[in-house]
Amino acid sequence: MKEAVKLNRGFFRSGYGFLIIWAFGLNFIIECLARKDFIVLGTLKYMVDSPLVFLYNTLLIFATLSISMLFMKRTFVLVAVTAVWMTIGVTNGIILTQRMTPFTVKDLTAMTDAATIATNYFSIWQIVGIFAGVACVVLGFVFLYFKTKKHERKTGDIKKNLVTVVLIIACTFGTTAGLLKVNVLSSFFGNLSYAYQDYGLPYCFVNTWLNTGIHKPAGYSESKIQTILKDTVGDKAGKVTVDDTKNSVTINTDSGNTTSTGTISKTATDSEPNIIFLQLESFVDPELFNNIKLSEDPIPTYRKLMKEYSSGSLQVPACGAGTANTEFEVITGLSVKFFGPGEYPFKSVLKKKTCESTAYDLDSIGYTSHLIHNHRAMFYNRNIAYANMGFNTFTSLEYMSDVPKNPKGWAKDEVLTGQIMDALNSTKNQDYIYTVSVQGHGKYPTEQLITNPEITVLSAPSEEMKWMYEYYVNQIHEMDQFVKDLTTTLSKYDEPTVLVMYGDHIPALDVTEDAYDGKNLYTTQYVIWSNYGAFKKEDKDMYAYQLSADVLDRLGINVGTVLQYQQNSNHKAKNYLKNLKELGYDMLYGKDYIYGGKDPFTASNLKMGVKTIKIDKIVSVGGKYYIKGQNFTEYSKITLNGETLKTIYLGPNLLGLLEEVDPSDASNMKVSQIDKSNKEIISSTE
Repeated sequence: MKEAVKLNRGFFRSGYGFLIIWAFGLNFIIECLARKDFIVLGTLKYMVDSPLVFLYNTLLIFATLSISMLFMKRTFVLVAVTAVWMTIGVTNGIILTQRMTPFTVKDLTAMTDAATIATNYFSIWQIVGIFAGVACVVLGFVFLYFKTKKHERKTGDIKKNLVTVVLIIACTFGTTAGLLKVNVLSSFFGNLSYAYQDYGLPYCFVNTWLNTGIHKPAGYSESKIQTILKDTVGDKAGKVTVDDTKNSVTINTDSGNTTSTGTISKTATDSEPNIIFLQLESFVDPELFNNIKLSEDPIPTYRKLMKEYSSGSLQVPACGAGTANTEFEVITGLSVKFFGPGEYPFKSVLKKKTCESTAYDLDSIGYTSHLIHNHRAMFYNRNIAYANMGFNTFTSLEYMSDVPKNPKGWAKDEVLTGQIMDALNSTKNQDYIYTVSVQGHGKYPTEQLITNPEITVLSAPSEEMKWMYEYYVNQIHEMDQFVKDLTTTLSKYDEPTVLVMYGDHIPALDVTEDAYDGKNLYTTQYVIWSNYGAFKKEDKDMYAYQLSADVLDRLGINVGTVLQYQQNSNHKAKNYLKNLKELGYDMLYGKDYIYGGKDPFTASNLKMGVKTIKIDKIVSVGGKYYIKGQNFTEYSKITLNGETLKTIYLGPNLLGLLEEVDPSDASNMKVSQIDKSNKEIISSTE
């Protein structure tokens, strides 16, 4: 007994006991921030309800803190590791005040994108305060490093500490494996927000770092893939090669041991319509919010369409944020839940790898694919991801003129009607147009921002919530008016057209499940409209990754591997998602058994904007240069040898140069579309 007491005292005197107490306190503070729990009752309840999880996360933090025992400047390293954990905790707390999904390692890859919209979420003084705080912390660390005394230690202490730290880390790994095995922890996060609450921030944050991509399924093999295809896709699975230079598509389909090849001319037929997908930012039925009362229905058009046309609930992968992941699911037919928690395929695998998509598949039967988004082209690497998903054109904000903005600076969606019509009129054959709106985006203001709102909030849980909801419902009211304008315009269009509309996720209004009458916080609503009575009304609920396959199946279009798998599978079958994940792994990370061992897709030569930006002539007037041309926008700048010159936009046909250039270089000037945030050139005239 005395020996045990002596050993225990020695442990605490060595510093490890202090580190345990320090880790416990750190974990408690981090979880308070994660729960926005400033009176700590919620965190205390979490500790009581899930003591093993709380102690495990304390162990995880303790393991990282213990590394400080290996350094001479032990105090400095301890403070540095503590600062890392506190930064994660504080950042998560701040992020949860702006959106409904927690902070992940994947967010670090989106820091440049986040910086471009920081002013939509924080005031200038808040941003200045953040930078000032960071600067103070950095200076504090520099000061601490030089002021911290080196810890005196003997050679025996070095070996003892090394063994102890290794044992602590090994114990942490062993505990992790054990808790996963008995289901106290989980490596699969069906709902990221709930996972952080259930399993703790430290474990979940580390999981988003280590758990990326689609893990190789057990039993993955060529025969397994072929069995999946035979049972669902049949003989129609195979290689699809697009040759834009020859205006043709070559399809190689495997049937037994034979291969057949055919060429389809890219010409329009009367049997297949234009297909438009319209993804509406943060758009949901406001009547589902049971904690507010409104003066009138903000979405009368959309509600009428849901009653008259096929509609239902759409289960999306995002909650309060994550537009790009809803895009990924609808376009590819794959679930983002197959990937690491919090991962954005647009910013990971699709930066370097092509992926079979609805764009590639419809291209194989003669469609031209367009993507339209009234926001930055480079946001979430869309200009790269869309090329790797086979789109032919991408019209982003930089290629739109005279775009009206809402009070928070987001582009209004009314501009999209003209952009969609431009895309339809740019080709003679059928078009597949995927449109991503932005007007309904947060952050939603906590003070009155709209002085004479058309829709007013009559009651809300608080004054701040009243103004947040009032701003939001007026934005979606204008989006509803845009839907009315678009459907009216398309109803007069002389080509058969199908329009699929849905919300990408619920708004970031800090909504709780008891305040939202949808199926859950990952539910929005879709409606399928057409200008020619394409099919009878059929209401049903579905997941975002099933939407494209369902729409095309109703139209009698059965192409592609994943699309046909979705169309021919029993979605209630036990192995439905398992097999879909296997197909996703094979085409993105595996050996392409789906396509006979070789990826048939190459990134498209993505054309930015459906309208070609041209220079007609460069003229000099009074020593100043002007460029006359076509389709210029406010984002058009004159460039020379890759350098952006000071430019004034004078109209869609005229730009003025505000600086001097050597007359011998004038003929080399180009017009480039410039990303406003990072000043990069997106595209330039030839």
